[in-house]
Amino acid sequence: MATLTQANQQWASRPADERFLSLTALNEYTHAVRASSNARQISSRGLTAVPVEGDHKALQVEGPTGARVDVTNWSFGQLAARAGAPAGYLRSLPAPMAADCINYGLQHEREIEDVGVLLTASPESGGMARLAAVTGPQYGRVWNSQITGALVDRFGDGRTGDFRVPGEFGKAVEISKNNTTLYASDRDMFVFLADEEHRIELPNRRDGQTGSMARGFFVWNSEVGSSTLGISTFLFDYVCANRIVWGASNISEIKIRHTGGATDRWLQEVVPAIETYASGSTQGIVAAIEDARGRRIDDVAGFLAKRFSRSQSSAIMAAHMTDESRPIETLWDAATGITAYARGIAHQDARVQIEREAGKLLEAA
Repeated sequence: MATLTQANQQWASRPADERFLSLTALNEYTHAVRASSNARQISSRGLTAVPVEGDHKALQVEGPTGARVDVTNWSFGQLAARAGAPAGYLRSLPAPMAADCINYGLQHEREIEDVGVLLTASPESGGMARLAAVTGPQYGRVWNSQITGALVDRFGDGRTGDFRVPGEFGKAVEISKNNTTLYASDRDMFVFLADEEHRIELPNRRDGQTGSMARGFFVWNSEVGSSTLGISTFLFDYVCANRIVWGASNISEIKIRHTGGATDRWLQEVVPAIETYASGSTQGIVAAIEDARGRRIDDVAGFLAKRFSRSQSSAIMAAHMTDESRPIETLWDAATGITAYARGIAHQDARVQIEREAGKLLEAA
């Protein structure tokens, strides 16, 4: 079984004003951000970096109309990339020198192109407009409010329905800003909901013992290009107080890059995936697992070699032997061995990629 730390990373890093106690409150916030946002395409030559008088490190950006706005740390990095300059180096320079470098890159060194600029006046900025993003002409924005609205339509407030903010060690607890799994800022959002009431009973789950698992999912997005749009669904044992998901399996993930077709793919792939997962019968999941348990693999090494390298295949078989004290015999064993092997992978992206392969085995069962 795998350990998922994505929610823990949110829990450990989000300030209080980015934590929400219900989906409805989260939804109201994202809609307020969108209502105060202005997205448009302009020529890259229409942007000018201007040092702030009296502050040797602060920059503003002036648009074609002459209006000036502050920049966020994220949009400064994007602006630097558009100018072809390293953001880290520019941040070390006095503001006048950094502005000269950016303007030279935008005006002389780079080809003229349309860029997408996003201005926001979110609560974090005290209602003052800021440059939140500078993206390329092919960027496809999916608004956080589109996602939170769809989640509210399907799951209500995220506190009282079947899928809600998970408890601690399988027991319901009062939702607070210290244990919530609903997060958002004017840069990104992350939601983790779980159905811990209708657990899936699995006979002979491990070492001949009956066990149960809950269903859960993550949804994440960034309006400004700091992450993909995606959903990850999984089964799990329990969530601890610091929001680590323990004993996860059957991990399935959809990631959508913010290209021109992102909005269409959100509607065509992610929304149906959420609906199917939320409304699906737990009996179907049990049947798929039992089917995988009954599918014997005659040539385990050859089966794994079609999907993994030789060293990975050996490590997967060894991981299953360590966890279960017997060799891989069935499709379920293979999935269990894959997730056991994935636990030892330090890099999260690589770990999730391996875990996704285990999910594919069970989806094909």
